[in-house]
Formats: sequence, C-alpha cells, structure tokens
Amino acid sequence: MMRFLRTFFTRPDDEPSVRDFRNALSHQMLLTERLRLVALIVTVAVLVSVASVAQLLVPFAFVKMSRGGFNLTATWAITLPFLLFELVVLYLVDRRIRQRKDIPVLRRYFNALIETSLPTAALYLHMTWMGADTGLAFAAPFSYFLFIILSTLRLDFWLSAFTGLVSAVQMFGLAMLYRPAAFAAEPSPDFGFQLIRAVLLLVGGVLAGAVGVQLRRQFEASIAAASARDRVTNLFGQHVSPQVVEQLLASGTGITTEMRHVAVMFVDFRNFTAATRIHTPHEVVERLDEAFAVLVGVLDRHSGIVNKFLGDGFLALFGAPIEDADAAQRAVAAAREMLAAMEQNNAGHDWPLRVGIGVHLGAVVAGNVGSPRRKEYTVIGDAVNFAARLEALNKQFGSQLLVSTAVRDAMGESCNDAVLLGEVPIRGYDAPQTIWRLG
Repeated sequence: MMRFLRTFFTRPDDEPSVRDFRNALSHQMLLTERLRLVALIVTVAVLVSVASVAQLLVPFAFVKMSRGGFNLTATWAITLPFLLFELVVLYLVDRRIRQRKDIPVLRRYFNALIETSLPTAALYLHMTWMGADTGLAFAAPFSYFLFIILSTLRLDFWLSAFTGLVSAVQMFGLAMLYRPAAFAAEPSPDFGFQLIRAVLLLVGGVLAGAVGVQLRRQFEASIAAASARDRVTNLFGQHVSPQVVEQLLASGTGITTEMRHVAVMFVDFRNFTAATRIHTPHEVVERLDEAFAVLVGVLDRHSGIVNKFLGDGFLALFGAPIEDADAAQRAVAAAREMLAAMEQNNAGHDWPLRVGIGVHLGAVVAGNVGSPRRKEYTVIGDAVNFAARLEALNKQFGSQLLVSTAVRDAMGESCNDAVLLGEVPIRGYDAPQTIWRLG
C-alpha cells in the first residue's frame, strides 16, 4: 500500500491537476485581494466622511488642532482621486476573477506604491497645517499601519514588505526634508528618532508579510486537500465511503496498476427490466435510487466501494483500493446485511425488489484505466468474470447469495451455514466449479 496511488498525489507541473491547483490558489488570492480593496475603500471613505462632518459641526476643534490651517477641500482633493483609483482597481480585480486570470506582478507593486502614498499625502497636509513636529505626532503616520495590516490579505510576503518599505522611506524622507515655510523656526527633526519610527514601519511590513505567507499556506493546504478529495471522488465515483476516502488521503500515495487479492461482489435486482415496462421512467429511477441508497449505505459500513453501476445492479470491491486481509469476511457480512436491509425496505412497498448477490475472492489487475482526459479505477481479471457468473446462477438455484469455495474457505468457522450446491457447470469454464449458498 505504501507505493499505491503515489503518482496520483504527486504529479508533474504540466498535469491538469497541478494547473487546477494553481488556478484555484490564484482565484482565492484574487478573492482576498478584492476583500482587501473593499475594506480599504470603506475604511478611508468612512474616516474622511466622519472628519468632514465633524469639521462642519465643530470647526473650532479642527482650527485648534491644525493651528488654523485645516482645509476640507484639500483633504478631499487627495482622498477622492485615491478612492476613484481604488474603485477602478476593484473593477479590474472583479473582471480578473470572472476571467479566472491572475493580476500581473508589476501591477500589484504599482498599486501598493500608489496606495501607500495616501498617508504620505495626508502627512504632508498635516505638516503644512500644524508644523513638522506636530504633524509627525498626529494621525497620518499611524495610518501607514492601516495599509500594512490590510496588506496581509495580499497573501504575498514581498508585497507586504514592499508596503512597509514604501511607508518607512516616504515617512522618513518627508520628516527629514520637508520644513513648512510657516514653521521654519521649529528645530530640525531628530534623525535617530525618525529612523526608529521608519524601521518600525518596515518591521510591520515584514511581520504582515509573514502573516500573509501563513494564511497563504493554509489556503494552499485547504485547496490541496479539496483537490485530492475531488480526485479520489472522480476516480472511484461518488459512492466511495468517507472512511475509504480518508484512508486514501491519509496514505498520501499514488495509483499504480498491480495485482491485488480482492473480494468481488456483483449485485443485481431480479426481473427488474421486465418490471420497468409497467412503470414510468420517473418511478423506475426513483425506485432504483431508493434501493441503491440502502445497499450503498451497507457497503460504506463494511468498507466496500461501488466500482461500477450496471443499470439495475453494480460491481463492488472489498480489499481495493485499500488492502484488506478481511476482504472476504467484510464482503459476506455486507451481503447478508444487504439482504436484510432490502427485506426491510420491501415491507409495505408496492414495488418489492429481490436481490441476487455473487461473491468471489481472487486475484485481479487493479489500476487507473481510461483516456488521458477521463480515467477511472477498475479491476480486470478472471475473478471479476467468475463473480458475475456466480450472481447470474442465483436465477438457476432460486437463491439470493452465492459464494465461491475461495470465499467459503476464507470465512472458515464463521460460515457454518454455507450449503454446498456441488460442482456446477459455468459458462466460460471448462470444468464445473464448486458453488456455495449462504443465508
């Protein structure tokens, strides 16, 4: 089992599953980028709107804080173009999401540069109104952290670090170089003090990038797990028990074609085709679905899988794709429970169904078969054919559960109720075969 399904979970980069994984991850990153943009637009719009309303209601407070220099028009002059820019970016991201395309790297960095320059523009206004020292101690420098924190949703370490770097360089440069003429008499800013503030912004960007990387890894793990689960479901069909799926995922190995010793079960509803002539198509499908739900539920409980649905029956496997030393015991236990479950299902039903089951234990070739575009897990070999012949013999003997000698021997003392039907001629076999009836 350690070499089973190995290539299934580790594929070259040009395989469709790898491309699908990358596309899914890119799509998720676009969704988080859209969330970041919406959060940024709403936050900036709300903050500026609140400031505008407050200035209109209590203008004296703003006059006092800005030393008489506050200008609402200037505030909107830098904020409105920013919001329009972000709305355009949001539109482009939405279009990329619909097209399932990623955003070019250079465009991401350009967007980060423009966004992070908004606090710098606000800082410039504050320093112009209040003076260098007061402006640097007011709100604008702290607003850099808003952009740094939201950069975690980019899920890109270097973009977050770039945001922190732009914040640090722009704030430090403005602090050291810009001296408003109206406040020229103020002392020059302390180099070390401003450098430490700038370094903290850079460190904030690096930490935000680290958080973004962790979030990205979690997304990757979730997408990888979902992709692996989808591949298992696509390969083995929808009627694979959750327990089998979990075992396949936990094994972390890939599909190979190999000889396996499995219990093969064929299940068929007796005289179902004839009964369909007196029922509508809707009634036929509804009855089949109801009966299959009962039988597949039993299979799930005994770690079997439905390999193929065959009209009014199906082929089930025990011991593949997960090796199971008790495959025969599980198959017989499942068959007995199926008969009991169908008897209960038929009670009071206006369309009772009689089930025929054949079980054989033997070697098969098991593997992933099909075209490059569509493959499925299947088993091939004499054991499969013999199990099908066993099931068909139920008509001849008026029975419901027939097993081979291989199954009878594997069951041992737990199969004392087996009735020997003797050596029976079977189509496709030169010599008669020993058949046993159960239950």
